[in-house]
Amino acid sequence: MRALILAGLASVMAVVGCEKVSDPIAAPMTSGGTALPSAAGAVSRSREEWKKLLPAETFHVMFEAGTERPFNNAYHDNHAEGTYVSAATGAPLFSSKDKFDSGTGWPSFTKPITPEAVVLRPDPDGSGRGEILDASSNGHLGHLFDDGPAPLKKRYCMNSAAMKFIPAK
Repeated sequence: MRALILAGLASVMAVVGCEKVSDPIAAPMTSGGTALPSAAGAVSRSREEWKKLLPAETFHVMFEAGTERPFNNAYHDNHAEGTYVSAATGAPLFSSKDKFDSGTGWPSFTKPITPEAVVLRPDPDGSGRGEILDASSNGHLGHLFDDGPAPLKKRYCMNSAAMKFIPAK
């Protein structure tokens, strides 16, 4: 499994470049233009750098807090075993073992692969829901709701564009 994750990371790094992770240029920005504090070990790039490195939809979702259309995205109906990693950095985010069909049209998970993989903060839109950020890039992934399956009752509702899927086999 570790070899597959590392292989996936290598493919994502080929897309985003092989620059040093500790490249402190500027804190990533939210769509409102406010700087986010970087998580320990997070890749710190300016919005302009992310825009050059990422596909347009991925940049829009992750660094402009966009939302892709339901049922019209890469992973809402993916049932393969594997790991979902950050589309920006390749850091592991979610396991297919924790994925479930929420009926919402977006990939949903009961928990992240590790608690440190994501950052939860109040959604800046004032809705009261939690916004989920990729801890490795501070990019927007989706939202957290309290209507998931028992026993955790959590639904991490993510955007496919913010992730890449690394199959287990």
